Amino acid sequence: MSTIFAESTARGRAGIAVIRISGLDSGRALLKLGIKKIPTPRRAIVAKIYGSGEIIDEAMILWMPAPHSFTGEDVAEIHLHGSRAAVNILSKTLLDMGLHPAEPGEFTRRALLNGKMDLTEAEGLADLIDAETKAQQKQAVRQMQGELKELYEGWREKIISALAHIEAYIDFPDEDLPPGLIEDFIRKIKELSFSIAGHLNDNRRGEIIRRGFRIAIVGAPNVGKSTLLNWLARRDIAIVSSHPGTTRDVIEVNLDLAGFPVTIADTAGIRESEDAIEIEGVRRAKLHAEESDMKIVMLDAAEYPDFNKKSLDLIDENSLVVVNKCDLKKVGKPYLPISLKVQTGLGELLSAIAKILEERLAPSDAPQITRHRHRTLLSETLTHLQNLENPGIFKIIELAAENLRAAAAAIGKITGRIDLEEVLDELFKSFCIGK
Repeated sequence: MSTIFAESTARGRAGIAVIRISGLDSGRALLKLGIKKIPTPRRAIVAKIYGSGEIIDEAMILWMPAPHSFTGEDVAEIHLHGSRAAVNILSKTLLDMGLHPAEPGEFTRRALLNGKMDLTEAEGLADLIDAETKAQQKQAVRQMQGELKELYEGWREKIISALAHIEAYIDFPDEDLPPGLIEDFIRKIKELSFSIAGHLNDNRRGEIIRRGFRIAIVGAPNVGKSTLLNWLARRDIAIVSSHPGTTRDVIEVNLDLAGFPVTIADTAGIRESEDAIEIEGVRRAKLHAEESDMKIVMLDAAEYPDFNKKSLDLIDENSLVVVNKCDLKKVGKPYLPISLKVQTGLGELLSAIAKILEERLAPSDAPQITRHRHRTLLSETLTHLQNLENPGIFKIIELAAENLRAAAAAIGKITGRIDLEEVLDELFKSFCIGK
């Protein structure tokens, strides 16, 4: 496998730039750069580095030999000043040595292939890099530290153990197997299925935290939707006008509300129109409202108590109903009264949104599913296990074994560990066959 290098810090003018090298030729590269000897592992040294016989910079050097490195290979890090010229000269020097520029994610890929992490931990690392809110950061760290891996590997080991028992029943029918094996087997499978089903029944909390909680602001024209978006964003994002139908498309902004990632969308006012562009805007507004995790349905206090019927039709169990322009007319319960003009009720609105976020996205003690990939494979695993809850399937014992193999393969794809040779290890451990 080739030796690779890349700049690990963001490109641009900065105080420090870090070049990471990974592979068998990492040590040779340091010596060719003018380092007199390979540094003591994990002990920083300061040394001049050279290219084409000229000094490039005075840098801090770190050496992390295999297997005790991020990638599991020999790794060197060069911390030089963040000069674009110095970084470019060093990169060209490494290229001239025969090293290869790393592809996106290639360091993490090598860590995965060398057993330094599994797929879920690699995904957690990617999520941590992209995290913009506290909730995203906490979830990513938990996954990166192996919480999902431990949970899924635990379930996978139980499936492999069950498969070992079934294989023994098929391949060694003369062995003395415990009485009531099938009944005990079905009981354990039901317990495992119950655990996986409970894990899947999570309202997609982890996935929502990862991608952001989607809120759509909907209502009739001129009720203050764009003004509310601008107030929440603390900047002018949407055009505000007294002319109805100003907003024709969906305008989104990403925010951090109460530590949670939120994407808030301003939408076109819901009304009848003969304008083809406005009709398309209304269609998109309704579609966005249906696909959002929550709707802020805005009403006009001037219409109280006979609010716009099209707006009322948007209200469902995932709606927060807000009445704007309450400086002109008082509105009673159950509505949340605000006035964007005189800035009243907005603190209560933020508190109401925060409460919904905390209820929907509050962290759980158990690890959370964070990707659709996990959910699909867990659902596939569960389907195969539930097939085994029917005692009739054991009349064709090979069919039962095949369902277990499929379940083990599906859950193994989540972490990236698929090795049915483990069945043999479990078989000999449990039954001492062949002694």
